[in-house]
Amino acid sequence: MLTGAPDLRRLLSTLTGESVPDFVADFSHAPGTRVVFGSGEVERAGVFARTLGSQRALVVTDRGIADAGHLDRVLQSLSAAGVEWSAFMGVVENPTTDTVDACVATARENQADLLIGLGGGSSMDTAKGCNFLLTNGGKMSDYHGTGRATRPMLPLIAIPTTAGTGSECQSYALISDAKTHAKMACGDKKAAARIAILDPDLTATVPTGVARVTGIDAIAHAVESAVSTRSTPVSTAYSRTAFSLLASVYLRVLNDPQDLEARSAMLLGAALAGVAIENSMLGAAHSSANPLTAHFGIVHGEAVGMMLPHVVRLNTTQPEARAEYARLGAPLGIGGDVFADFLTGILTKAALPLATPAGTLAAEKIPQLAAEAAAQWTAQFNPARVDAAAFTELYGKVLPH
Repeated sequence: MLTGAPDLRRLLSTLTGESVPDFVADFSHAPGTRVVFGSGEVERAGVFARTLGSQRALVVTDRGIADAGHLDRVLQSLSAAGVEWSAFMGVVENPTTDTVDACVATARENQADLLIGLGGGSSMDTAKGCNFLLTNGGKMSDYHGTGRATRPMLPLIAIPTTAGTGSECQSYALISDAKTHAKMACGDKKAAARIAILDPDLTATVPTGVARVTGIDAIAHAVESAVSTRSTPVSTAYSRTAFSLLASVYLRVLNDPQDLEARSAMLLGAALAGVAIENSMLGAAHSSANPLTAHFGIVHGEAVGMMLPHVVRLNTTQPEARAEYARLGAPLGIGGDVFADFLTGILTKAALPLATPAGTLAAEKIPQLAAEAAAQWTAQFNPARVDAAAFTELYGKVLPH
């Protein structure tokens, strides 16, 4: 129990004009990843690698990132700093255990002492997954859950090229089982990046379609982490700031990909939402989205986006969640009672689907998906209770018309 906690609650109540719940007395916050933000900061990747004591770095990325020229910039920086390097370019969307195993083989072959995740969330997740197996052995399923790595792990530098997952500021890797396609969240504080380089210049080459789905995912991270039952005053501060940044410029980025100010706000907002998740958790929108991706191949951002307004409407039955939605939306003039409508409006303006594609989700498939969604880890942190029956109702709202 924090000494003087009641006084802290009274002080916060005076400052905010609102009652502050008892949980203020017993939360912890331990920021770990060093965040470096700015145009051109990717050029210092080699300097940071040397700072972390690296002599042989493995850059984990994909062919598209290499074709965009981003890999060359990182490799040139490493060479200039005297760091030997190798590259694994086998990252795929929704990385699987097979992807991780291939990355581990490359890391071992090149005796890597530092990992650099360059790209979207898939690159960073692959690098983290590789780190687990490379340093602690076993298979990916051994680390499903939290804190299961018993040995030290290699330092990781995360360099996002999209504004989306916030994985650069999280200690979890989301890896799919290559056989069952079930997603495993594997987390350990040792897996978090030591340094995250946020260079908005790297997001200029992101196709609009990718920016559309990664951006809505980032917005969902801010929204869900804000009302999670594990949220704290610190995590909520990150969530609110992230939402203000993301929601205010999301459509600007889609309309003008060269808008540096908007790209910068999106990149920073996504990272802050990642910090919020790390210190809070997600909820039912993500729990219901993962089965849609696993079974029907619906892009993660699209799946989360279409479920989010319906989950928000469910959560507004809880007074505390409704009040938090109001606080999230206040800087943008969005009331708590119309928060879900605002999100639906954003989806519509961004040309994102409001329902699953024809020929995918059918009523008879819903019971299986609902059971899987209810078993997802994040479901337990949703403010409104969600069981298979609740997910059945939620999925019914995104049946194709």
